[in-house]
Amino acid sequence: PEIFSSFSAKNNSVCKSKPKRVSLLPAGLPTCSPELGAALCGEAAARSTAATCPPPQLPAAYTPPPQPRATSLSTPSSPASHPIARRRSRSRHRDSAAPPITAALRVQPVSPPPFMPPSSHSPAASHPCHETSRAFSNITQKRLRHRCLQATLDTGLGLLLPGEEDASGMTRRQRTLIQIATFLKRELPVRLARRVIELNQLPEGLDAMPSVIRVREWYEQSFVEIRRSKKPVDAEGEAEFCELLHNIYQRHAPTLVTMARGVHELRQKLRAERGEKYDLSDAAPIHGFLDSFYMSRIGIRILIGQYLELHHETQPEGYVGLINRSTSPAFIAEQAMADATYLCERTHGDAPEVLIEGATGCTFTYIPSHLYYCLFELLKNSLRAVCETHGVDGEMPPIKVVIASGEQNEDVVIKVSDEGGGIPRSHMPRIFSYLFTTATPAFDSGSSIFSSAGDHGTDSPLAGLGYGLPISRTYARYFGGDLNIMSMEGYGTDAFLHLSRLGNRSEPLP
Repeated sequence: PEIFSSFSAKNNSVCKSKPKRVSLLPAGLPTCSPELGAALCGEAAARSTAATCPPPQLPAAYTPPPQPRATSLSTPSSPASHPIARRRSRSRHRDSAAPPITAALRVQPVSPPPFMPPSSHSPAASHPCHETSRAFSNITQKRLRHRCLQATLDTGLGLLLPGEEDASGMTRRQRTLIQIATFLKRELPVRLARRVIELNQLPEGLDAMPSVIRVREWYEQSFVEIRRSKKPVDAEGEAEFCELLHNIYQRHAPTLVTMARGVHELRQKLRAERGEKYDLSDAAPIHGFLDSFYMSRIGIRILIGQYLELHHETQPEGYVGLINRSTSPAFIAEQAMADATYLCERTHGDAPEVLIEGATGCTFTYIPSHLYYCLFELLKNSLRAVCETHGVDGEMPPIKVVIASGEQNEDVVIKVSDEGGGIPRSHMPRIFSYLFTTATPAFDSGSSIFSSAGDHGTDSPLAGLGYGLPISRTYARYFGGDLNIMSMEGYGTDAFLHLSRLGNRSEPLP
């Protein structure tokens, strides 16, 4: 959105040169696509082919009626008291050939300050590009509401409902769902809009990669759909909102692999420009963006997934949405072991034994899918390392999963220990870099078996994506945990997964 100065402040005449453009938006705000403008502001936006507003037409010149000359420049009611009018009055004596200017132009104030929307009579006020950009600008100024695991659990149990009696006759479960839907209606557009702005400002040209553009379009579409949806104030509106979020949840399922493909596209482009030895794993700005992007994505997935799971009439014992109040690390480790062993056998023909030791009977409140992802990735790495170091025809030492926990412990700690030859010390600073892998890169190998159903599963390759460790650490850190790697080159590697059992750590949103 732009405004155009339509007259010269120097000689009191209409400008004959090209109108000067003055931007009212903050630096870095993304320009909108015609499709996004159409969704926010109506079908008229679909006819717009540029992301800037057209210049307004100047009013036809006419001779104003004669007015009495002001006797004093200090009179508040006199148009000449305006500072611009005083400058024009002085310039009239220097340029008597200048055409007359209307009284409306003489008393028109200077351009409004940044972030102030233009007045309703301005042709740019109703332009879809202005409305779309203003929507992004306004929505990103709102404060995010950080959530912790305990608050998410209490909300799902209906413990945070208002204390007053409900006169509408709705059940406690219906009121809980409407409360969560109302929160998501306010919160999700803020988080989505911030990601859209970030995806338009990526370093090294990452924002121009086709896969990244596809992800940005998903976020834009979801933002528009939620903003246009009705507020869920009753059971019918809440059901429609639930259906909308279900579609959005499915749309964003392949985001992790799609973004990984976008980073791979950038690496191929930079290697063609800077040489085959160019290593993207040292690009700190890109990795910093990916860390914050995936951290935010985990938060969005939890908020929507928790709400959708609460819609199920019956849930497994101990579950409240995605949260299990009796999560068993040993049981989750067995599931991850079975899936990782299947992938190893499919790739190498055999797999070493996995032993689960320690506090196998402990339970705590957590999201099992997060724990499964972390253990699945760690076990995949250990199984592959042992197979490649010792060979499937030789004797392969077992992999040990040791669980440490206690009622007084701050964390539940899980160690995954292998004798797979370890990691070279020169590689240690890059093990949490995206796309860093010692295996053949999955995209370079022409692998096409990535599914669009989710972030991980048994249909993915054993190794080569380079996202396992950084994403596992992001999952662990989301609720106050962490992931650390200790390695002895020539012997093996120990991975320490720390999980907070208190449930009072707020999500570390960017």
